[in-house]
Amino acid sequence: MRLAALFTGGKDSTYAIYRAVNMGHRVDILLTVFPAAAESYMFHYPNLHVTRLQSESMGIPQLTTSTEGVGEEELRGLRTLVSQVAGKVDGVLTGAIASTYQKTRIERIAGEMGLVTLSPLWGMDQWRLLDDMLAEGFEVIITSVSAYGLDERWLGRYLDSGAIEELRQISARYGVSAVGEGGEMETLVLNCPLFRKRIEILRARKVWRGDSGYLLIEDAGLS
Repeated sequence: MRLAALFTGGKDSTYAIYRAVNMGHRVDILLTVFPAAAESYMFHYPNLHVTRLQSESMGIPQLTTSTEGVGEEELRGLRTLVSQVAGKVDGVLTGAIASTYQKTRIERIAGEMGLVTLSPLWGMDQWRLLDDMLAEGFEVIITSVSAYGLDERWLGRYLDSGAIEELRQISARYGVSAVGEGGEMETLVLNCPLFRKRIEILRARKVWRGDSGYLLIEDAGLS
């Protein structure tokens, strides 16, 4: 199928593209919604400006829009983007793993436009998913944390085997999702087999608010 991928620059949406391509599908365009606030229920928030570099690195064009609302109101931005690719692609690709809130709303909007929805990560064991990403050469950093057990030290940390083992312990104690499906953390892919060039962070700073925070990437490039 020809697909339009919902893309945040994080591990799930990027890995979904990787899996879809390996399944024989073609990703023709990236769709990115820029929410106005971190409280977005649907969309990734920090460092979305870096998706333009990732788009260039993958050689896949990107369509973007912004949304001011939260909750159901923010779906207008997604509907706007999907309407622009309807008739040009066969379906919408998502990185949904376990969130029925996101998956059902995306399916509804795609269905309204006559498009199918593909979610290749849906229902996967979350720990195996992380292990598979590392084994397949994904270089991922954590850019946002908002959960017990995840403190400021996690911001900018590479999601490597050591980090995954610590996440197992934190998950066992606090019930944190392995992949941050509940918003416990967000990530950024710096490199993977899809990229022609690696994302290089040139300047960044941590923004910490006592019990949550994010890594603000102020400058980045391709290397």
